[in-house]
Amino acid sequence: MKPGTRALGVAESYRGDSSTLAGAVVRASRVVDGFSFSSCTVGGTDSTDAVVDVYRQLDREDVQYVLVSGIAPAWFNVVDLQAVHEAVDRPVLSVSFEASEGLEDAIAREFEGDERECRLAVYDAQPDREPLAVNGERVFVRAVGCENPADVVRAFTPEGGRPEPLRVARLAARAADEYAQMSVGRPGDDHA
Repeated sequence: MKPGTRALGVAESYRGDSSTLAGAVVRASRVVDGFSFSSCTVGGTDSTDAVVDVYRQLDREDVQYVLVSGIAPAWFNVVDLQAVHEAVDRPVLSVSFEASEGLEDAIAREFEGDERECRLAVYDAQPDREPLAVNGERVFVRAVGCENPADVVRAFTPEGGRPEPLRVARLAARAADEYAQMSVGRPGDDHA
């Protein structure tokens, strides 16, 4: 992959009822060249829209891939990867870092009625997770609109098992959350 190829990584950090989603544009050469932020509701159903919002805020035609950390940020706020792909017209990959039997049982345990059925319908429509060895570690990838997900993940993972766009996005989301928490209650702060 060419060093200038760009991917948008989207990761979250949450406290309370809202989750901060950060988007980080990172080149395959590890150069970071853009950030954007959005939010979604913890336990809600708006994460797909938030991921699309992160992409659209950037207004960057040079972003060639969208990588999302996991499939269900913000406590089972399931991302519809196909809907993201259709909205942004880019290959979309969800990368997770732990082995799992899936989220069906957890969703069924935590939600009832329409809330359960809505989440299960979105979750069940996602592509299967495929294990992938990266730098001696194992990650799990779901991909929509991508012919070579293993090549993409490896190209953006220079060391360890976390793709650089997701690593940087996670750091940005945490920093934004920490800043928001620190600013609450400061004299002159509109949020107080």
